[in-house]
Amino acid sequence: MHTMETVIEPLRCLDWNDVEAVESATRKSFELLAAQKYLLRRELTTLPDNPDLAALCEHYDILDKIVLHDDPETGIRLRLHIFGPGYHDRPHNHRWTYASHILRGEYRHRLYGDVELDTEIDVSSLRAVHVRQERVGASYALHHSAVHAVVAEPGTVSLVLRGPAIKDRFLVMDAKNGKSWWQYGATKESLEDAAEKRMSPQRLEELIASLDEWQLI
Repeated sequence: MHTMETVIEPLRCLDWNDVEAVESATRKSFELLAAQKYLLRRELTTLPDNPDLAALCEHYDILDKIVLHDDPETGIRLRLHIFGPGYHDRPHNHRWTYASHILRGEYRHRLYGDVELDTEIDVSSLRAVHVRQERVGASYALHHSAVHAVVAEPGTVSLVLRGPAIKDRFLVMDAKNGKSWWQYGATKESLEDAAEKRMSPQRLEELIASLDEWQLI
């Protein structure tokens, strides 16, 4: 029987700056997780009893992030993202390279060209160079320097495997007001900000019930 260690172990020796290698390795992990649903169910049912993982789960108005596995030695994490009605994000990059796999629903994915990551950037000049629809079964890997944005259908669910953090901040760009700003990782958040986004046990129960109803676990 497979375990979460089966999923994570091949990823520990990855060069997370090599996106082709990341895509190839994580695709195999995603295929295993999709085929062996008991792995996700087992992690979800034990999650409420794991305070360290539960503290990493986040709830926002239009997005929930459930952390299923955290590998402290490498910084690799496995997450479930559940998108709510009206989800859209601003163009941004990430602090880490990551890979994603769509389990349910779909989203419009815009990728931007060679963007200078600086708060002085002219946000109005941003133009998508690649637009695609990520549907059930689709997987991709994205380098931490890449700028992208997503518009998701309600109830879309994705698996995310993220690598170790390469930097302590990422840039967010808002085309509506022309502003951009740096956002930082959890280590630089205030206790109040961290508490505000922490997922409640009740919300976690609701999400597990929805995932079960959607036959994803």
